[in-house]
Amino acid sequence: MPATPPRVLSLIPPMTQLNTPYPSTAYLTGFLRGRGVPAVQDDLALALALRLLSPAGLADLKRHIDAVPQGERTVRVHAFAEAYARYAGTIAPTIRFLQGQDPTLAHRIVGRAFLPEGPRFAALEAFDDDGAGPLAWAFGALGVQDHARHLATLYLNDLADVVREAVDSRFEFVRYAESLAQSQPTFDPLAAALAAPPTLVDSLLQQLTLDSLARHRPTVVLVSVPFPGAVYAAFRIAQTIKAHDPAITTVLGGGYVNTELRELTEPRVFDHFDFLTLDAGERPLLALLEHLQGKRSAQRLVRTFHRLDGVVKYTNFVEPDIPFDDVGTPTWDGLPLQQYLSLLDMLNPMHRLWSDGRWNKLTVAHGCYWKKCSFCDVGLDYIARYDAATAETLCDRIEAIVTETGQTGFHFVDEAAPPKSLKALAAELQRRQLGISWWGNIRFEKSFTPELCQLLADSGCIAISGGLEVASDRLLALMKKGVSVDQVARVTKGFSDAGILVHAYLMYGFPTQTVQDTVDALEYVRQLFANGCIQSGFFHRFACTMHSPVGKNPEEYGVTLAPLPPGDFAKNDVAFIDPTGVDHDALGAGLKKAIYNYMHGIGLDQDVRSWFPFKVPKTTVARNRIERALRTS
Repeated sequence: MPATPPRVLSLIPPMTQLNTPYPSTAYLTGFLRGRGVPAVQDDLALALALRLLSPAGLADLKRHIDAVPQGERTVRVHAFAEAYARYAGTIAPTIRFLQGQDPTLAHRIVGRAFLPEGPRFAALEAFDDDGAGPLAWAFGALGVQDHARHLATLYLNDLADVVREAVDSRFEFVRYAESLAQSQPTFDPLAAALAAPPTLVDSLLQQLTLDSLARHRPTVVLVSVPFPGAVYAAFRIAQTIKAHDPAITTVLGGGYVNTELRELTEPRVFDHFDFLTLDAGERPLLALLEHLQGKRSAQRLVRTFHRLDGVVKYTNFVEPDIPFDDVGTPTWDGLPLQQYLSLLDMLNPMHRLWSDGRWNKLTVAHGCYWKKCSFCDVGLDYIARYDAATAETLCDRIEAIVTETGQTGFHFVDEAAPPKSLKALAAELQRRQLGISWWGNIRFEKSFTPELCQLLADSGCIAISGGLEVASDRLLALMKKGVSVDQVARVTKGFSDAGILVHAYLMYGFPTQTVQDTVDALEYVRQLFANGCIQSGFFHRFACTMHSPVGKNPEEYGVTLAPLPPGDFAKNDVAFIDPTGVDHDALGAGLKKAIYNYMHGIGLDQDVRSWFPFKVPKTTVARNRIERALRTS
């Protein structure tokens, strides 16, 4: 008799985005169904948030608080208990509003008498988190719906703070117990947390896991962990599954595993997960499912960790990966698409796209066509293995997804979407007259001519993000970005002139970056805003990873790596010693304050030194440098 095919359930663990499903389960479910495997999916991140943010969830929270003596409650927790009746009466309609089910409630919310207002609302009358200035400007520019969603998001953030202070100090809406997993050399903190009595949040997650098992009756459960902040909950899910039915096979994969657990030797991980797979999941999963059906030996598993006789074993029987053209169409079937929350947390115009509205996530090509940037994990599969689909295949997928979901917004989640592929895709979108809206990440390279930018806009492109990183030709060359500041200016202006929002990813603290470099970079950024090249930006602090060229060859970048702590669990971020000795953290506050104001058209004529509360050198960049670059394009 042929072996019964495994029934596969793919789970999104808390906490990930609440406005749209993280796409890994949609990719895997669509792929497995295309291969005849019974596959379903569930989003426990959304389910947990909706359970907490409900009248029943707030009642559970209140019961926990009532058991704590008043003298031991924080001010925030005490304020929630005092205003509990108002929170209990407003939570359900507010959630419906954020789900788009009751838009007329916006008028009551913006009246500021409907929602109880906790500490998060102080920013409305005072200053934003960076101390950059009052937020009152936004409410004149935002419509009633946006204004209300921002207020409702502050209300939810207040409740998240209460959960954190009252019942679970690790809780955040987009990160849960992140510190237990991020570059943790030892499994001990996670093991101790998993052995501790469950918190209210843990108990709710356990029940939601059991409910999902009862609905779907899987024999295999895949848990995809994209970020450190989802690791603890993933292990709690697996722990619950094993306690309920040890015969269910549990499998861990995702971005966190692919970057931080590549050298895993900790056997306790396998008390919870039977297998861990690395990199693109399609080929390892097919091999694993064949193994579970008795059709393939353990020696022929692909990129898979498991425990054998108490020892962690890694097996990689070499087989070609599934071509990107053949991975199939993602499916969101089974996910409650009408229940996701359209939040408005950050007023940064690009960042709000991440949390505002539900986007169908799709990939134009696997990997990165450039794969040279010295700060990036260029040797790992998600960057190194470049494989593009045809425009016809991509448009077939887009049409199928629109038909399934009824929604026409797409976020292309590539590391850097290739210009050649985008050009072909745009032409095919127009040929088929597919009226979609889309945004994604690119490199600011010269292939993006003004004519191509206009073509992309005509095909539905609404926003583009790209890595300017450090606006310094010396450092861009050291980073191997393959672009110059002048080139970035011309490319971004082409996108802006086509009506496409442009967001620049910026970086500070790169090896050998001096204070002068940082001041000059900020002057370039000021000029890019002033000349209408970019409308949005964000400064990130450089972090060295062990898989990047800097981590592998630090001597080429003038730095020395600090020794990694001993351990058998996670490895990724690595500290380094920079001989310049610059206090980048002190500079970071000024950089963020400046860019916040630039996005709002404030301070564009000021000397960039004014953003720093201490003396920094005068910029060496000519004040009309970007203007000259645009004239000579």
